[in-house]
Amino acid sequence: MADFAWLFTPAQLVGYAAFMALECAAYIVHFALLGQATAVASTAVSLGRSLASLKARTPAVGIFFVMLSLACGAWLYAGWASLLPIAASCIGTTALFFLQGLRMRVLMLIGTLLWLVNNLLVGSIGGSLLEACLAVSNLWTIRRMAQRTTLINP
Repeated sequence: MADFAWLFTPAQLVGYAAFMALECAAYIVHFALLGQATAVASTAVSLGRSLASLKARTPAVGIFFVMLSLACGAWLYAGWASLLPIAASCIGTTALFFLQGLRMRVLMLIGTLLWLVNNLLVGSIGGSLLEACLAVSNLWTIRRMAQRTTLINP
């Protein structure tokens, strides 16, 4: 079996953080230009959540980010559609901090689909394409994980 420990060295973790930060920073500017305050807040919370998860995946940290997302949603509420990014953020946080394996992937897929719907509703072409790609990739991974589970536990 291959040794994948190098994927989690400090240098690689910083690289992952930079990648996530760049994506989130671009999304924050994008949604701000589209006038989507809850999407901006949700993306900012997701950035903090992703960076925090590299260091500590504890229930307390997960609960903090769910509560922060809910507070942003209550503060910036502008109709039912404005809740889509907040719900996606809460679902993503729950998946990241409280689940693993197939269950985590399924919940991440639901969050991705909520972001996709949000992006379609607000006219985010790049965001819609990104979320569609993420959904397909996640579906592919879920399929492979389910097949592996079926082979192990017939």
